[in-house]
Amino acid sequence: MTATDFQRTPNGAVLMDGNRLRDTRVGMLAGRLLQAGSPSICLATVLVGDDAPSRVYVSMKHRKAVEAGLVSRGLELPSEATQDEVESAVRSLARDPQVHGILVQLPLPGHLDTERILALIPAEKDVDGLTERSLGRLVRGLPGHAPCTPLGVMRLIEHYHVATQGARAVVVGRSTLVGLPQVLLLGRKGIDATVTLAHSRTSNLAEVCRSADILIAAVGQAGLITAECVKPGATVIDVGVSRSEHGLVGDVDFDAVEPVAGAITPMPGGTGPMTIACLLENTVAAAVMQGVDVPLV
Repeated sequence: MTATDFQRTPNGAVLMDGNRLRDTRVGMLAGRLLQAGSPSICLATVLVGDDAPSRVYVSMKHRKAVEAGLVSRGLELPSEATQDEVESAVRSLARDPQVHGILVQLPLPGHLDTERILALIPAEKDVDGLTERSLGRLVRGLPGHAPCTPLGVMRLIEHYHVATQGARAVVVGRSTLVGLPQVLLLGRKGIDATVTLAHSRTSNLAEVCRSADILIAAVGQAGLITAECVKPGATVIDVGVSRSEHGLVGDVDFDAVEPVAGAITPMPGGTGPMTIACLLENTVAAAVMQGVDVPLV
């Protein structure tokens, strides 16, 4: 697909469609696994409690895993499950050679120690890229799994031919789940963006954002990024999610920013679907790390 084939907004910006790209990449994974003889590659999820959005997210992950040709295993525990019970479940999956990737759906109920639970996931099975060992590997450039959301952003950038070499990128948000790994991925050799990390305490935030050729918003503050924050022609990628009376909304005021941007993600339908695609991509990579023979193409 060339740049002229991309769907555009009414004002001419490229619409970075995460749903379409997710399904394309899921199809590619399915083809790889079929070519490999359909090996049994298992993604296991752990869901604790009855949080409705978490249940929806996990269900979607399992559905797309099956479409990709993966084995999907879901483990559910009640909201009153103890720390020992949850840790025992994760340890069991960690020891199981038939499980190649483990995802603990967050957030966990407040009485549980999330870090202790995540620390039980072996780095090679940490397909969500959430543990300190995975982040350490990312920092040092060692084999491992990047967190799925920032990796999904990179897949969108690649697919939509967004120039990164020498480009100025601004990441708004400094979480260890998105902001910090996003900075690392954009600054990698071969990507070669010059990256600024901004956050809620950044002075003159709008001015800092306007310096960006690539602006990534990952704060979780609805409508934070307005037209005055965007350089004309910039690529604007919305990662933040908030719930409102109108449904899901992002950090980017889409209606205000779309006439200014050169490329923009919708919300929903932008980075969220790509998070799932990259979870499945990481699961196949995890299986390869554990000795399963899957061709690269």
